[in-house]
Amino acid sequence: MSTKKRILSAIQPTGDIHFGNYFGAVQNWVRLQEEYICTYGVVDYHAMTMPYEPKKLRQNTWDLIINLVAIGIKPENLFIQSLVPEHTELAWILSCFCSHGELSRMTQFKDKSQQSSTKSDDAFISAGLFGYPVLQAADILIYRADYVPVGKDQEQHLELTRNIAQRFNSRVGKEYFVAPETLFTETPKIMSLADPKKKMSKSLGPKHYVSVFEREADLRNKVKKAQMDSGEHRGTEVMLEGVTNMFAILKACEKTEISAQLRAAYLDGSLSYVDLKNAVTEALLEKVNEFSERKKELMKDKKGLKNQIKASSFEIRKRAQETIKEVKELTGIMNVRF
Repeated sequence: MSTKKRILSAIQPTGDIHFGNYFGAVQNWVRLQEEYICTYGVVDYHAMTMPYEPKKLRQNTWDLIINLVAIGIKPENLFIQSLVPEHTELAWILSCFCSHGELSRMTQFKDKSQQSSTKSDDAFISAGLFGYPVLQAADILIYRADYVPVGKDQEQHLELTRNIAQRFNSRVGKEYFVAPETLFTETPKIMSLADPKKKMSKSLGPKHYVSVFEREADLRNKVKKAQMDSGEHRGTEVMLEGVTNMFAILKACEKTEISAQLRAAYLDGSLSYVDLKNAVTEALLEKVNEFSERKKELMKDKKGLKNQIKASSFEIRKRAQETIKEVKELTGIMNVRF
């Protein structure tokens, strides 16, 4: 029997992956596969909480699956949320162990609902957006995960998951659910090239992010136009956001030697920002070329990969089914034989 701890993490199907996503989360997922039992979900139910197009959602889901495998996620560790209906079943049960007050205090609901209301006078804010933290809790608890790798912006959601697990255990009189721990690892925060005071994000527009499959000409142009400071701080310890972001990207790409050389040049006042941008461009292109080659190979048998993900979702679902069966026994809900 494996003594490895279990990890659960998930990502919404937005199709493309940019370097902010990659360095901030997905690169870490790839590394964790060697040390833990990892389960990674593409959570398409969560994508329904905001306005969306059905055909685009399905396409984005498969596109993201292909992209994740291309950058190093093992297919056997991947599942699609909607292929495991036990997630939504457990979410309903857990919603009965979560208070309205807890959900109303979730900052992401406030932020997203406000964002939605400012876009239209007839803004529709779904009940799903309000209740999705419970579905997120179900995503984690259904696999009895020991750890969840999260960023600071997700701490509140994980704390809610822990509260729900503990309340469930208390009410059924059994320490059933593991209260998952936060797994913090050092992950760089990559900022927008066009506005380095903001995180790299697709929602800000094309000039604010670099895809991990970016066309070479577009990548070169985006880095070339990256916002820097006026150069007045060269030769000092002060480093403004744009320059800091360039060095953060070099570090994330593990370009230690060239980064050290350029940093020394910055401190003695001799650094050319053109040289810094060129180094960043080449470092990112190296990653893009690596990932693009893998994706090219995967696209040769796209149907085969889809079947593989359906099969892995089926295998991962077995654990979810075990959890639902036991939860129903504990809560007095009628059970069926699997």
